[in-house]
Amino acid sequence: MLKKWAAMLLSLIAVVSFSACGSNNNQANNPGGNTAPTSSAEPTNMPEVSKIKVSVTFDAMKEFVEAVGKDKVEVSTIIPAGTEAHDFEPKAQDLVSLSTAKVFVYNGLGMEGWAEEAVSAANNANLIVVDASKGADVITRETASEDHEEEGDHEEDEEDHDHGKYDPHLWLGLKGAQAEVKNIKDALIQADSSNKDYYEQNCNDFISQLENLYNEYNEKFQSVDKKSFVTGHAAFGYLCRDFGLEQNSVRDIYAEGEPSAQQLAELVEYCRENNVATVFAEEMASPAVSQTLANEVGAKVETIYTMENAEDGMTYLERMQDNLSKIYDSLTK
Repeated sequence: MLKKWAAMLLSLIAVVSFSACGSNNNQANNPGGNTAPTSSAEPTNMPEVSKIKVSVTFDAMKEFVEAVGKDKVEVSTIIPAGTEAHDFEPKAQDLVSLSTAKVFVYNGLGMEGWAEEAVSAANNANLIVVDASKGADVITRETASEDHEEEGDHEEDEEDHDHGKYDPHLWLGLKGAQAEVKNIKDALIQADSSNKDYYEQNCNDFISQLENLYNEYNEKFQSVDKKSFVTGHAAFGYLCRDFGLEQNSVRDIYAEGEPSAQQLAELVEYCRENNVATVFAEEMASPAVSQTLANEVGAKVETIYTMENAEDGMTYLERMQDNLSKIYDSLTK
């Protein structure tokens, strides 16, 4: 796989370089060409601001980079819009940006099992690689999935899918997001030390917004007796840890497979016993099963965001607040 990616990447890069050279040669050989003349009113010799090229794996990482780098970064996203990040298998053309990027940011914790090989295949000696989860307080997969796996299943699943032993959804907790933003800030400073103060200020501003949101909802969640909600897949372990909540989910943390009849029956019983009025679903994680569960217990289905894709024209902070507001409302009914 590594050799295949490397060969395909080199071929793609060569094609892009050849096309660029051809375009330059055409302009040199035909200076009059079809190029529109420059108006004397237009400014000339304007210095072009150089931006740091940053390649990221999915939307939450993109938003974190932009929050810290703002107008000093140019960000490209590897995982296409509308793609479930857990299931993504990159093709060579998806990874071309790594060959010219200055910084590569990925979530880590097994979320992008292909990242290490992709970096090697890109053969970019100057690339600064950022595991955004480095040093964070993470949740083990055994703890996160204990309600979804029978004894002996975990070892087989880990061997088959090589996801690793940690819950990867660090960005969905406000405290986890802070850890990731700090790692990104450090990388941007490494890439562009002359703007250190700029990146540190932006990082501190964004973390302050995360803290304000945390403080607002921590007070709210502490005031409710119900602490458990039902989701389409178990992606909200870090959010739950932030606020002392518990998730009961249709699918496990990797959104793989469908629930067994026994698991679904247990969820139905749980929903009825706890008067669950809302079942949360994500577009990319079997919403039909969540709808079936909701129909069975007379609950409504609400959309909850996982931030893997850009959704509904909302920022990370807006979607996080929307998630927290909906979860809080569901616990007060």
